[in-house]
Amino acid sequence: MKQEIRSADGRLGVLVVGLGGAVATTFVVGTLSARRGLSQPIGSITQLATIRLGKRNENRFPKIKEVVPLAGMDDLVFGGWDIFPDDVYEAALHAEVLDQKDLEPVKEELQRIRPIKAAFDPEWVKRLHGTHVKSAENRWELTEQPREDIRQFRQQNGCDRLVMIWSASTEIYLPACREHHTLSDLEQAMKDNRTDVIAPSMCYAYAAIAEGVPFIMGAPNLCVDIPAMWEFARNQQVPVAGKDFKTGQTMLKTVLAPMLKTRMLGLSGWFSTNILGNRDGEVLDDPDSFKTKEVSKLSVIDTILQPEIYPELYGSIYHKVRINYYPPRKDNKEGWDNIDLIGWMGYPMQLKVDFLCRDSILAAPLVLDLVLFADLAARAGMSGIQDWLSFYFKSPMHDAEHVPEHDLFIQYTRLKNTLRKMIGESTLDYLD
Repeated sequence: MKQEIRSADGRLGVLVVGLGGAVATTFVVGTLSARRGLSQPIGSITQLATIRLGKRNENRFPKIKEVVPLAGMDDLVFGGWDIFPDDVYEAALHAEVLDQKDLEPVKEELQRIRPIKAAFDPEWVKRLHGTHVKSAENRWELTEQPREDIRQFRQQNGCDRLVMIWSASTEIYLPACREHHTLSDLEQAMKDNRTDVIAPSMCYAYAAIAEGVPFIMGAPNLCVDIPAMWEFARNQQVPVAGKDFKTGQTMLKTVLAPMLKTRMLGLSGWFSTNILGNRDGEVLDDPDSFKTKEVSKLSVIDTILQPEIYPELYGSIYHKVRINYYPPRKDNKEGWDNIDLIGWMGYPMQLKVDFLCRDSILAAPLVLDLVLFADLAARAGMSGIQDWLSFYFKSPMHDAEHVPEHDLFIQYTRLKNTLRKMIGESTLDYLD
């Protein structure tokens, strides 16, 4: 049965936390460029991917955007927060991801997009020293200020709907604790100014949900991945999704690990290292921030390979992840993997992968897709954790009753089947 979905007419405001960062500026420039016809939105499923409808011999393969009622790129209005005051043009120059020739055609539009002062606490991102930040007496007040920013942005830009997405830095590691269990506990901790358990990212997430705005967590921060936020999102009928954009090395793991498991090949070790020179690399050079990222990256292999079911193949894997800050590379990340396999009769083999990628070039289309899909979910009356969007995340959010799915192809099938159900088409099991 076709799902009732409200119209996508009107302007969709995109509020980015970390508006001046490499990922955010690359996303904004690329979207403006694509809607002018100056570039193609390569990497974006919402813009380029097709979806099979019906039996294979019916030969129906329309583009997703032709049959799913998504907002158009022309309807997007950009804003957000950053700890530095530069407009998006200046920030993009500083990020050094895109060439000058790609910035100049949209320069005037970029210069008009200026960040709001950010809710920031240097204790949570120790390698950054923001100059464009809010001041507040406690975490509750630090949450009320972004709420007011949301209301003002909506009114000033004539937006019919909004989506908020975190594209800022990785915060220091924070395990879930008692204050995160219920909404009342969380709110009391904010009012008590418990800066040790209420991260700045939680202030943004709470503000978004309180204002009825879908929230997407693009970093591995705990943030919205706690029972209190899930409760709040359900109460407010707001979709939430996360966490940690799946771009380079982990994307490869979600492809290679299912291959090993499908062939019943053993695995004794997987060593992964990265070099990265952008703001993200600088932040992750701090051990406390790296711990947050490490937990996200390490979770993938065990979940896919299920060592408890296959102890003879995967019961004693040595899995190591390293990220090294290397300024000369800037946004051009290199991810190197050494994989030690075990084959027939216990004979060892090796697989080595060297992925010279561009971090923000891979992440930008994910931001576009997630914004459009989160808006779609909201218009379809969906709320709480949007696990059908797990395809986009290293550490997909899930509640206590579910196990996350990490296999990239299973995730992709689930994403498309969710879209099929929305538009009243049959889901596919690919046996026909």
